[in-house]
Amino acid sequence: MSVVGFDFGNESCIVAVARQRGIDVVLNDESKRETPAVVCFGDKQRFIGTAGAATTMMNPKNSISQMKRLIGRKFSDPELQQDLKSLPFLVTEGPDGYPLIHSRYLGEARTFTPTQVLGMMFSNLKEIAQKNLNAAVVDCCIGIPVYFTDLQRRAVLDAATIAGLHPLRLLHETTATALAYGIYKTDLPENDQLNVAFVDIGHASMQVCIAGFKKGQLKVLAHSYDRSLGGRDFDEVLFHHFAAKFKEEYKIDVFQNARACLRLRAACEKLKKVLSANPEAPLNIECLMDEKDVRGFIKRDEFEQLSLPILERVKGPLEKALAEAGLDVDNIHMVEVVGSGSRVPAVNKILTEFFKKEPRRTMNASECVARGCALQCAILSPTFKVREFQVNESFPFSISLSWKGSDPDAQDSGADTKQSALVFPKGNPIPSVKALTFYRLGTFSVDVQYDDVSGLQAPAKISTYTIGPFQSSKSEKAKVKVKVRLNLHGIVSLESATLLEEEEVEILVSKEPSGENTKMETDKALPDAAAPPTSNDGDVNMQDDKATADEPVAENGFPETGDKPVQMDTDTKVEAPKKKVKKTNIPVTEVVYGAMLLVDVQKAVEKEFEMALQDRVMEETKDKKNAVEAYVYDMRNKLNEKYQEFVVAQEREEFIAKLQGVEDWLYEDGEDETKGVYVAKLEELKKQGDPIEQRYKEHTERGSVVDQLLYCINSYREAVMSNDPKFDHIDISEKEKVLIECVEAENWLREKKQQQDSLPKYSTPVLLSADIRNKAEAIDRFCKPIMTKPKPKPTKAPATPPPQSDEQQQQPQENANDSTDENAGNNGNQVPTESAEPMETDNKSDNTGSS
Repeated sequence: MSVVGFDFGNESCIVAVARQRGIDVVLNDESKRETPAVVCFGDKQRFIGTAGAATTMMNPKNSISQMKRLIGRKFSDPELQQDLKSLPFLVTEGPDGYPLIHSRYLGEARTFTPTQVLGMMFSNLKEIAQKNLNAAVVDCCIGIPVYFTDLQRRAVLDAATIAGLHPLRLLHETTATALAYGIYKTDLPENDQLNVAFVDIGHASMQVCIAGFKKGQLKVLAHSYDRSLGGRDFDEVLFHHFAAKFKEEYKIDVFQNARACLRLRAACEKLKKVLSANPEAPLNIECLMDEKDVRGFIKRDEFEQLSLPILERVKGPLEKALAEAGLDVDNIHMVEVVGSGSRVPAVNKILTEFFKKEPRRTMNASECVARGCALQCAILSPTFKVREFQVNESFPFSISLSWKGSDPDAQDSGADTKQSALVFPKGNPIPSVKALTFYRLGTFSVDVQYDDVSGLQAPAKISTYTIGPFQSSKSEKAKVKVKVRLNLHGIVSLESATLLEEEEVEILVSKEPSGENTKMETDKALPDAAAPPTSNDGDVNMQDDKATADEPVAENGFPETGDKPVQMDTDTKVEAPKKKVKKTNIPVTEVVYGAMLLVDVQKAVEKEFEMALQDRVMEETKDKKNAVEAYVYDMRNKLNEKYQEFVVAQEREEFIAKLQGVEDWLYEDGEDETKGVYVAKLEELKKQGDPIEQRYKEHTERGSVVDQLLYCINSYREAVMSNDPKFDHIDISEKEKVLIECVEAENWLREKKQQQDSLPKYSTPVLLSADIRNKAEAIDRFCKPIMTKPKPKPTKAPATPPPQSDEQQQQPQENANDSTDENAGNNGNQVPTESAEPMETDNKSDNTGSS
C-alpha cells in the first residue's frame, strides 16, 4: 500500500512518501524537489510540471497555471475576476456559471474545466511518486487550504479520481504543518497545553492556525485566513512599479505582450528574493519587448513602502485567530512561520511586534505540508506503524440544515416558512455525525447550507437532499430519523434516512435484555415523541432534544466526542404487550450545486486516459527519432576514425552518403513521422552498420579472450606435468586424456589464429570471441572433474573406536538385549555375557587406548 502526501500549491507542488526510516520528499525528472503547477497544451501532446514550465515562455496562451485559484469558484467571484487579469490564458463563463479554460490541443480549440486540469497535474505527481517508489500509487493524503469550501473540496476529490488516486483524507495545510511539527516532539507536556501559532504565507494566500499540543496529540484551537494575501501580491507590486517605469523610460507597454508580462513577473519574483537578503537590488532584462533591453533598481525601503497596503492586512488573520482560540498573546508559547511568501523581512517584523516574540523557522518552509500529509497517510494506513499521535481537527465553517416549515400534503397548511437548525457549528470536530428527527406525511426536502457567508464569497446553499418516497402505515405523520455526516474531508452530506414506526406485538418479554440484537431492533418511545405536534398551522417540527444529540461514531480511527445520545435500548422491566419499533430505510436523492456528476467524472477519466496515451506515444516517438539521429552522428564519426580499417573504402563512402541522406530526411520530410517509420529507418541503417561494428568488436576483444583460453590450457597442462603429491592419486591414463584435450585445443587455436591473421580487418572474421569462450568452457568441463578428483579414504580401521553418540550407544544395547538368548545358544565362541553391557565395554576401550 502506497503512503504518499501531496501538497499542490498555487505555484508549485511537492510529493512526500513514507519509507521505513521516515518521510522523504521525492525528486522529479529534473532532480528537483518542487514541481511547477503548470499544464501546457501543445499541437501533439501535453507538457506537465517541469516540462510545462519550460514551454510556458514559448506558448503562454496554452500554459495553464494557478488552478488552485480556479477550482470550485463561480466565474462571477470578485477574487476570481481579479486573478484572471494576470493570467495569460483565456477563461470564460461556462453554462453552469463556473469557469471554462480555453486552449489549443492537437491543433483544435478545446475547453477544459479547472477540475480536469488539476486532475492532469495530479497524474503527473502520481507518476513522480510511482517512479520513486517503483510501485503503484493509489492511496494518498492531499493538503488543501483551510478556506476551501465544500464545493472546492469535492472538486479536489474529483480531480484525484480523474488521476486514478484515492485520497484517504483531505487535510488542512496548517494542520499538516502542525502534525509534522508535533509528532517528532518528545518533550510535549502531559497536562499543560503547549500553544503554537502557525503562520503560513504561501504564493497566493495567508493562513493562521493556533494548535494546542499535549503528549501524543494536537488539537486545532482556531483557524483564520486571507485568501488573497501571498507572495505573488508582493511580486505584483514590483511588476506594476517597473511596468509603469519602463513605459515612461523605454516607451514600451508590457501589458500588450503576454510573453513580456511573464518575463517581467519572473524577474520581479527573483528581485523580491534578493531584497529579502539585501537592502537594494538591480533588475536587468535583455530584449524584454520590441528588442529593447531594460534596467531598473529599487531599495528595500521603497519596496516596503509600495507594499504597505498588503502589509497592513497581515494583522487581521492574526487577531481573528487569537480571538477564536480565546487566548491572548502571552498564552502563545511559540510562533512558527512557513510558506514560500514568508521570507519578506517586513512580514517577520510585523509578526514579531504582534506576538512579542521572534518567529521561529525550525521547519522547511516549502515541504512541511507535504511531509505532514504523508504522516497522516501513514497514520491511516494499516501497513505502517507510526508513533501514537492523535489529530483533533476542527471545521472552519458553520453548517445548518433548512427545510420548509409547512407540509405541502396537509389540507390546512398555512404559508410556507423556512426553518433551519445549526448542525455543525464553527470549530466542530472532524469527523462528526449528527442525528435529527422529522415528522412528515410524505416526501420532503432538506437543504444543507452555510450558516454565515459573509467571509466566504460563495453561494450559501451547498446541496439539497430529497427524502422519499415513503408512506406511513398510520394516518398520522411518520417519524423520520435523518443522519448527517461531516466526513474526514470536511464535506457535509446527508448520509441516510430511516422511517421509524411503532407496532404493538403480543410477545413474552423476559426481564433480562437479550443482548445487542434487542438494541438494534427496538427503540424506546419517548413520551413527547409518541404523537406529532398538534399545532393548528400544520408546520412540521423537529425535536429539539434530538436535533442536537450526537451519535458516537468512530471513523478511520478518530473517535467522535460529544454528548451521549438518548438511549434506545429496551428496558429490562417491560410488560406485554410491547411496542416494537420497525425501521425502514428511505431513499435519499442528492443534488450538489456546482459539483461534477458521476457521468461527467467518468468521461473525464476516459479523456485523461486518452491524453496520457497520446503523451506516451509522442514521448516514445521522440525517443526513436533521437535514436536515429544519434546513430547517424555516432556512426559517421566512427567510420572516419576507429571503424576506418574495418570497412572497404567504397562501402564506407556509400554508407556515409546514406547517413547524410537520413540526416537530411530527419530535418525535412522526416521531422514529423510516426514511431514505426523511425524504427524502420534505424533498422535499415543497422543492417549495414552492424557487420562493421561486429568486425571492430571482434578485433578488440579477440586478444584478451585468446589469452584466457591459453591460460586455461597451460594451467591444466602444468597441473598434469607437476610432481605435486596432491595429484598422485590420479591415474596416468586420466592425466593423458587431459594432455590430449589441451593439445587438441591448442592446435585448434593455432590453426584458426593463422587463418584470421591472414585476413584483412574488413573481412568477416573466422575466429570469433564466442567460439573461443566456448572452447575454454569445454576444456574446463572435461578437465576439471579429472584434476579435482578427491583422494580415496584410507581403509585401515583405527585402533581406538570412534566416540559414539547416544543413539549409537543405545542401539547396540537394545540389539544386544534382544539377541542375548540367540547368541548364547548358537555360538559357543561368543563374547561372555558381561561384554553385552556397552558402558563397561566403552570404559575398557578407553582405558586400553590411554595405556
